[in-house]
Amino acid sequence: MSTLTSTAVTAGAPAATATRHRLDDWRPEDPEFWRTTGAPIARRNLWVSIFAEHVGFSVWSLWSVTVLFLGPEYGIDPAGKFLLTAVPAALGAVLRLPYTLAVARFGGRRWTIISALLLLVPTVPMAVLLEPGVSYGTLMVLACLTGVGGGNFASSMANINLFYPSRLKGRALGLNAGGGNLGVPAVQLVGLAVLATAGAAYPRLVPAVYLPLIVLAALAAARWLDTVPGARNEPGALREAARDPHTWVMSLLYVGTFGSFIGFGFAFGQVLQLQFAERFPTPVDAAWLTFLGPLVGSLIRPLGGHLADRLGGARVTFWNFVAMAAGASTVLYAARERSFGLYLTGFIALFVFSGIGNGSTYKMIPAIFRARAADAVVAGRDPEAAARWARRMTGSLIGIAGAVGASGGVLVNISFRQSFLGSGNADAAYLVFIGWYALCFAVTWVVYRRPRAGQLAGV
Repeated sequence: MSTLTSTAVTAGAPAATATRHRLDDWRPEDPEFWRTTGAPIARRNLWVSIFAEHVGFSVWSLWSVTVLFLGPEYGIDPAGKFLLTAVPAALGAVLRLPYTLAVARFGGRRWTIISALLLLVPTVPMAVLLEPGVSYGTLMVLACLTGVGGGNFASSMANINLFYPSRLKGRALGLNAGGGNLGVPAVQLVGLAVLATAGAAYPRLVPAVYLPLIVLAALAAARWLDTVPGARNEPGALREAARDPHTWVMSLLYVGTFGSFIGFGFAFGQVLQLQFAERFPTPVDAAWLTFLGPLVGSLIRPLGGHLADRLGGARVTFWNFVAMAAGASTVLYAARERSFGLYLTGFIALFVFSGIGNGSTYKMIPAIFRARAADAVVAGRDPEAAARWARRMTGSLIGIAGAVGASGGVLVNISFRQSFLGSGNADAAYLVFIGWYALCFAVTWVVYRRPRAGQLAGV
């Protein structure tokens, strides 16, 4: 497999030489070109990409709200519902790597159109088939298919990365990621609106709302997106990254941050109904709070990157996992004491710190390879070759960590499922989360924070 890089044309006047939607002369690192031509084009592509990715994230998260509609007439127990929210996370994780590679294979504009239209594959049958009497096997297939929305994040980030100069990539990718993540609370607000107006008898209205938005995303991509033709997949880059220990360390940490965010986002509404059934007797009661955690987790993500810039990514990530362990401990204590206020506070804290951790772990990845490249230069390696290697490995690690991290959403929902099956409550799941966050802050300390010879500087 390979990783995505770009080759820029460096000669010519500061104007974009392009056929329709194809930027044959694209030089974002040239200050004059960027000021006169590049910035407006990049901004247009960014906003369209954010919208398309946002719709993709919403489709990926459809079952986080759909399960609230599945009352007794559907004959599905809580364990079955957690499985329905686990399978979209699984397919979304699997698709992230091929979606990243598809940008270079098909072109950013074309693949955005294709990936948007693929969202119709789960939503059209959901809008037709969601009603009492539908088989559980059919629901599992429909839930799994919504995982195509999870792949959209990876291809969108890979595409937007090609448009911006290095000094502005962080902000652009942060906006792109944050806009996509907001699709989770957005679909839950749509579900709340349907529950509050039409009622729980009409789950098919939720995917139906997204049908015109999906078509609009594809049309917007066709009308306003461009393709940077210099993008290419470097042969062997992913294989090289897969052999690097830091790839798997950072993937483990990203399971703890993004995996927690997407897993809790999918499961929060169900857990509220099960943990405090007397307080949430109807789906609409739970839906009023379901969107809150994913909303704050999405909005807080840029703060994690900002803190990592100021304080260091490993330091922020370490203390963030300490805070996540404390948050999970608070939730466990509140659940046992039946204290809803403390329970909600602890769960919102988990969303906040998962969002901060998303930003800080992503900031660590380029810092790791910059530090190793600097050490290689001191040892006599050519600086330009070392910088190229760092960029190549950074791109590959981000792709792998994004795919592995999304699998955390599966683990969260399976943990809840097994906990409720075994004991009728979520206590065992919370203990698993506490243990995982403890493992993550221990690994962060040992690998990146512990003073020792050969410690990577600036991570």
